[in-house]
Amino acid sequence: MTIDAASPKTITVRDAAARLGVTPRTLKYYEELGIVVPVRSEGGYRLYEAADLGKLARVLRMRSLGFSLTTITAMLQQPMEAPAEGGRPRLSNASLKTLRETLGVQLATLDARVTQVRRELKEAAALQAQLRRDLDYVERRLAGEPVEEALEQRRKERPAP
Repeated sequence: MTIDAASPKTITVRDAAARLGVTPRTLKYYEELGIVVPVRSEGGYRLYEAADLGKLARVLRMRSLGFSLTTITAMLQQPMEAPAEGGRPRLSNASLKTLRETLGVQLATLDARVTQVRRELKEAAALQAQLRRDLDYVERRLAGEPVEEALEQRRKERPAP
């Protein structure tokens, strides 16, 4: 399919890459994998539509969460049923079942990642509090406060175990 290069509904690979924060090569690679196949201008240039950008943004979010391109590609390339008269193609029941399994695995992976990030945030917050107490102690000492007074204040600020 080709489209008029002047169409305001499409953007070039360079502009699409800039909007998504990736290189044009990344978008071309995703095209090679069949993840998103942009339309072509009469001159053969890749032109991305809003739906392409949305799909690519989702792929990039999934990649940032650790999903493989193989998994993403498999999920996005499920076979479609022939459309009913005047309708759009739809996923077959077999495709929907496969997709359900894939999404379930992805959801479980994300659930585990969220649990891990929450644990890391809790640990980071505890370390942050400790560093604030350490900095406060150093500031008190630099301000000329006697060691005993600074240590006593530090003991008072220490969280209960």
